[in-house]
Amino acid sequence: MSLETAMPIEFSAYDELSDPATRSGNVSIAYVVKRYPRFSETFIVNEILAHEKAGLDIAVYSLKTCTDSHFQDSLAQVRAPVTYLPDPLGKPAQFWDGLKTAAASIPGFWERMSEVTTEEYREVYQAVALAGLLLQHGHTHVHAHFASAATTVARLGARFAGVPYSFTAHAKDIFHDSVDQVQLQRKIHDARAVVAVSEFNREHLVKVGQTDAHVKRVYNGLPLDMFRYRQRERPSAMPSVIAVGRFVEKKGFRYLIDAVALLRDEGREVRCELVGFGELEATLRARVGELGVDDLVRFAGPQPQAGVRDALRRADAFVAPCIVGDDGNRDGLPTVLLEAMALGTPCISTDVTGIPEVLRDNQTGLLVAQHCPVSIARAIERLLDEPQLANRLAREARAMIEEQFDVERNAATMRECVFASPRRELSCG
Repeated sequence: MSLETAMPIEFSAYDELSDPATRSGNVSIAYVVKRYPRFSETFIVNEILAHEKAGLDIAVYSLKTCTDSHFQDSLAQVRAPVTYLPDPLGKPAQFWDGLKTAAASIPGFWERMSEVTTEEYREVYQAVALAGLLLQHGHTHVHAHFASAATTVARLGARFAGVPYSFTAHAKDIFHDSVDQVQLQRKIHDARAVVAVSEFNREHLVKVGQTDAHVKRVYNGLPLDMFRYRQRERPSAMPSVIAVGRFVEKKGFRYLIDAVALLRDEGREVRCELVGFGELEATLRARVGELGVDDLVRFAGPQPQAGVRDALRRADAFVAPCIVGDDGNRDGLPTVLLEAMALGTPCISTDVTGIPEVLRDNQTGLLVAQHCPVSIARAIERLLDEPQLANRLAREARAMIEEQFDVERNAATMRECVFASPRRELSCG
């Protein structure tokens, strides 16, 4: 529900001369996310931990409370305080009282409110609450993950408080059919910087925003000391492959199940472990039963990072059979693919979005066609039958990860190019 139906007025770019980070050099970052913590969003936790290790002041602001039943071990290392922004849903009196309170402490509040008359009232209210917290705690910059609701709240809250903002775009938030391209363009235009997690995504955002001046590619990094490379031995008598992720269409897990059945029909049994959970679990289990591969495919459920690492190390190959969904949804650059490459597990994946940037066919892994169990089966066979090839691909993959996906190095790039530099001086990425 919008407050009014009038055309919105675009925010002007922030005033660099009044930017407190530019004036003082002290940087305090407010991270805005839709829901915190999320079991599957380890890349956000990795990024925050790297910033904290470098001494950066971080606070997390979440639009919604956590609903996950499992948590990653690394979450306990985060020092940043977490604040859940109030939700006025069904409470109109709370909504208006909140605006009146904000008007008393935010200069020019009602004038700025005139610029948000077509935004969702819930996001406006949370942005107002965020603005008060930004001023109260002296945050100098707002950064959101995902270009959807979190960025909407970050953009509005930063505007109310008079500080700059940036955001990291990922996948569904920019590719799904439901994405409002006009809104996305506005968010890109108003941000100090926009972070894309792959070059493919960066080019898409440049096209939508009609500018490349402040759209930067910064890969999601890994804490490499947690992902030690290990040279692999020859496959065991009963080889195994693994896939990790949410059980949703874009992950393409049904095609891996079909590939396991195809190999079985050709006289070659390969065990397959599926780690994760999601809305399509019943469908995938039904497919396993239909193909009669219950003895080969194991549903391992969600696992903490340590459990995923151990499972990746045990497997003879990692498969990410990603596809572009019917609704346009797709992966940006799966973190678990990077983790497998870092550990030395030979990898197979598809040409979705930024994946070919890291999984280069016959160099750092094997690239297969989308929606194609036959291609997946043949790639699995190659890795099992040609151990020298598998080891070469794994070594080159690890070298690429060390060069481009060190979380401390990539987080430093964000601090230099996104958080601390005025827009006109951005030159990184």
